[in-house]
Amino acid sequence: MSVIGMTCASCARTIEKRVAKLEGVEKVNVNFATEKLFLKFDPEKVKVEDIKKVVKDAGYDLEFEKSAKTVTIPISGMTCASCAARITKEIQKLEGIEKVDVNFATEKALVTYDPSKVRVSAIKKAIENAGYKPLEIDAKDQYDVEKERRQREMRILWRKFVVSAIFSVPLLYIAMGHILGVDLPTFINPEIHPFNFALIQLLLTIPIAIAGYKFYTVGFKNLIKRSPNMDSLIAIGTAAAILYGLYGTVAIYFGKTEYTNDLYFETAGVIITLILLGKYLESVTKGKTSEAIKKLMGLQPKTALILQDGEEIEIPVDEVEVGDLIIVKPGEKIPVDGVIIEGRTSVDESMLTGESIPVEKNVGDKVIGGSINKNGTIVFKATKVGKDTALAQIIKLVEEAQTSKAPIAKLADVISGYFVPTVIVIAIVAAILWYITGASPVFALTIFISVLVIACPCALGLATPTAIMVGTGKGAEYGVLIKGGEPLEMTHKIKTIVFDKTGTITEGKPKVTDIFTKGNYSKDELLSIAASAEKGSEHPLGEAIVKAAEEKNLELKKIDKFMAIPGHGIEVTIEDMDIYLGNLKLMKDKNIEITLVDEANKLANEGKTPMYIAINGKLEGIIAVADTVKPSSASAIRKLHKMGIKVAMITGDNRRTAEAIARQVGIDIVLAEVLPQDKANEVKKLQENGEVVAMVGDGINDAPALAQADVGIAIGSGTDVAIESADIVLMKSDLEDVVTAIQLSKATIRNIKENLFWAFAYNTAGIPIAAGLLYIFGGPLLNPMIAAAAMAFSSVSVLMNALRLKTFKPSK
Repeated sequence: MSVIGMTCASCARTIEKRVAKLEGVEKVNVNFATEKLFLKFDPEKVKVEDIKKVVKDAGYDLEFEKSAKTVTIPISGMTCASCAARITKEIQKLEGIEKVDVNFATEKALVTYDPSKVRVSAIKKAIENAGYKPLEIDAKDQYDVEKERRQREMRILWRKFVVSAIFSVPLLYIAMGHILGVDLPTFINPEIHPFNFALIQLLLTIPIAIAGYKFYTVGFKNLIKRSPNMDSLIAIGTAAAILYGLYGTVAIYFGKTEYTNDLYFETAGVIITLILLGKYLESVTKGKTSEAIKKLMGLQPKTALILQDGEEIEIPVDEVEVGDLIIVKPGEKIPVDGVIIEGRTSVDESMLTGESIPVEKNVGDKVIGGSINKNGTIVFKATKVGKDTALAQIIKLVEEAQTSKAPIAKLADVISGYFVPTVIVIAIVAAILWYITGASPVFALTIFISVLVIACPCALGLATPTAIMVGTGKGAEYGVLIKGGEPLEMTHKIKTIVFDKTGTITEGKPKVTDIFTKGNYSKDELLSIAASAEKGSEHPLGEAIVKAAEEKNLELKKIDKFMAIPGHGIEVTIEDMDIYLGNLKLMKDKNIEITLVDEANKLANEGKTPMYIAINGKLEGIIAVADTVKPSSASAIRKLHKMGIKVAMITGDNRRTAEAIARQVGIDIVLAEVLPQDKANEVKKLQENGEVVAMVGDGINDAPALAQADVGIAIGSGTDVAIESADIVLMKSDLEDVVTAIQLSKATIRNIKENLFWAFAYNTAGIPIAAGLLYIFGGPLLNPMIAAAAMAFSSVSVLMNALRLKTFKPSK
């Protein structure tokens, strides 16, 4: 949900505290930088309206993403109001229509509908049935609405700043002119017409206060509700200055002309103007932090060309349904996810995976929405549409990551929660101390306002979320999807990485390399039996055997019985033959006499996996399968070693095979012959040594280990279960991206620490200076206007520092 009206980190903290008190709310997280509220709640115990009411009571608004959509359809052919009534009636007959408003004057139909029940094409058809012509639609998606809202906010802030600046410049000239030796017109000269001098300043201050009215409405409301925020500090400071100015104006009217030197209108006016400028610059910079989402959104094509009743029809991409046949021509974007049923081409998936080389696609291959069809016309069947597409999931994942908080951010949240009340106390105490030690009321007021204004915790609230937004967005550009602030922060602490072997270090596409037989069966016969047995298996080694038999055009036999033995192999019955096919453990468990030992050892030393085949209780041969190492594995592991990270490999393969692979790529720790269910325990053992452990895997059997690890990293080509269990997803399936993820984490955390240091250092140094510490030792007194300028630009400087992350590039 979008939160409207937040001005600082303590606003976010206030909303969190209020919403968390509601029964049924399990988790609430408000991100000031993205202006989003992430919520997990039980709808049986708390209603959405209750949540909205609590947020509204706190002084803010919520905008919910709705399942229903609104579309404006221009219509030609209407001649009177009854035409509009006829169209309305026709559209209302359709199922899933929530609201229809046909306006004869504008010649448009505003229709709110449920996209799961009715298509826009059906609404257009209803308009045609009524005898009128629907024209091209100007449809806006949720992102466009959000973008418009942000731009509207920026425009309003800019207008407010301009108005306040127009009145502040003459106000400052009049207030300070006589001090600086500038001649003022006679009618407002403080020595000749002191009351006019005061009154004109008051009149110039009123429009400035009106331009910054939100500081007062929100600030005082939160003060009354005992959750003061940045607005409260500005409201108290500037209101005190204006009220003192009013008091001075009244005093001048009654003859106390000495107050002409102590009017505080220009202080209030310039503070509001500078803070409005700071807010405007902040909103512009905040917009830049979410450019990764904009780029991803920009990948989504707006229309799709579908085949319907033998005709090619162009429809909005929102209307595409699962099962639709879609035509994509060369150079066009693929609108949704699907499977090719006709044609061949190469597809550029670089914006999704970071992989620059186009991928060859044939009939039966999957295509991803948002990727670009390079050179052939294809027809594909839509398998995932709308929010289910890979691109939509990535956008959702990046958005959630940008909304989440890193543990380091929680520290800043807690501090900013106590910070504002503490500052108010410091401001009051400092002002009283100066007053009772002999300073004038004007001096004490200067101290009071300066402390309040300089201490606004905006920079503190922006320090972490902006860096996380830019960091996770930058990761998405490189095909590294980080699922939130916590894994982003934890990644830079990794000391040991455990890689699954098959499909992670290796290609995961093994091939049959050798066949040894005892002589009772020929090599082809043995391969045919083994392939028949493995036909029902989904194991990569089994698939390699089946593929080898198919390449030789060997006939496969019918299976009578099939049983998989996890981590060991399979047991099959074919034509009254009891067959065991698997590793050495399986042979020992089934009490089969082991022969061909030398051959098996030789294969294992070469990094090949020996698959033993026993028929009717006797070992008949060995089929060797080898999985080739990915080209990037060795260099990635070398880079990890340079970073001081230990690398382990976990596999169900025998130790010799595992060690042969480990030698090729430079692995430190080999965990071999590990059953799928024991992988998580092996990760746990490494964690017991007090190390932060990451696990990299791609299969269903890796999911428990990915969840157990401090940071789970899934290979993007892996299973949905593995991707769901992981904290980081590598879209390219390239181990070099593990290095990229760690480098990005280090760069982001360094950036967060810099931001927090400057935010803390600024407030820590600024408050004592504003309280008059330098003045005690003969130094200058901080003018409240300087304090306002410093406060406004501290937030912008933190945002600019976060934007430096946009220049991040993985080191080669």
